[in-house]
Amino acid sequence: MQDNAQPAVTISAIASAAGVSVPTVSRVLNGRSDVAPATRERVELLLREYGYRRRGAVQAAPSGLVDLVFNDLDSPWAVEIIRGVEESLNAEGMSVVVSAIHRRGGADSTRKWLDTLGARTSDGAILVTTDLDSFLHAELQRLNLPVVVVDPAGVPDLEVPTIGATNWTGAVTATEHLTQQNHRRIAFVAGRPGLWCSRARLDGYRAGLDAAGIAFDPALVISGDFDYASGFAAGAELLALPDRPTAIFAASDQMALGVYEAARQQGLRIPDDLSVVGFDDLPEAGWASPPLTTVRQPLSEMGSLAARTLVRLIRGETVESPRIELSTRLVQRASVHALGS
Repeated sequence: MQDNAQPAVTISAIASAAGVSVPTVSRVLNGRSDVAPATRERVELLLREYGYRRRGAVQAAPSGLVDLVFNDLDSPWAVEIIRGVEESLNAEGMSVVVSAIHRRGGADSTRKWLDTLGARTSDGAILVTTDLDSFLHAELQRLNLPVVVVDPAGVPDLEVPTIGATNWTGAVTATEHLTQQNHRRIAFVAGRPGLWCSRARLDGYRAGLDAAGIAFDPALVISGDFDYASGFAAGAELLALPDRPTAIFAASDQMALGVYEAARQQGLRIPDDLSVVGFDDLPEAGWASPPLTTVRQPLSEMGSLAARTLVRLIRGETVESPRIELSTRLVQRASVHALGS
């Protein structure tokens, strides 16, 4: 027997039938005034004909539960985000469920999470380093689930608030710090290709070189995956060059610590033989030997702001700024040595 509630009906199907965009259907569902009366009438008619049921129509009261979703949970970086989210939600009397949509699982992993989410009746979701495509956005809208994206994978073109950091500015500052210490041969261990933050940090590195009159050398750039192993591999390759770099800027602290180990295995001392700068300012950066100079990305604050923004959406309040970037800053420690000094 077929379910009369037609759980498979999605907002994207309604939008297609009405000849409008998914955001337009979303605005109708949310009672927004910026929809033409004829369009609103057509969409509302189709919603009734399709038997579309808003998740909120069957949920009598908020559950006090929020989903926090990562692509992977294999980095101390995630812990800082979780800390900020949990502290803000706890202050509101709400709880958080942490899960992962594994990159290697593809669409199947996303669908499994959506099925679990529908059964759990969360009040909202915070997605981290996620590419919020039209399918995922439509399914979250079908569940009537507010969403905020932290450190989005790409530039969102949907009506979803995003929280990020000034990645480009941070990378410029790190590179300029090295050039001001008389380094000219500066390598860069880039982040995962395709991510917005990776592109921004690479662009910032190039801009920092340009500001110092240093030509960009693609042979000095190797892509990693933000983890220790890829930083070690990239560091070993860069330090094996006939004319090795005198400094390496890594797009994450984990990769910078991998560079530390690559240098150690080649008998190089930091900072005497090689200067290193990271990005994130994880607790491990201060514990390293020597302590790592790095760009502080306010991860806990990003998580906290995402949680507070989501709470406002859950309460039906307006969010004035759809895109917020928190400031980064350079934290100078002992891993950089001035050439000629």
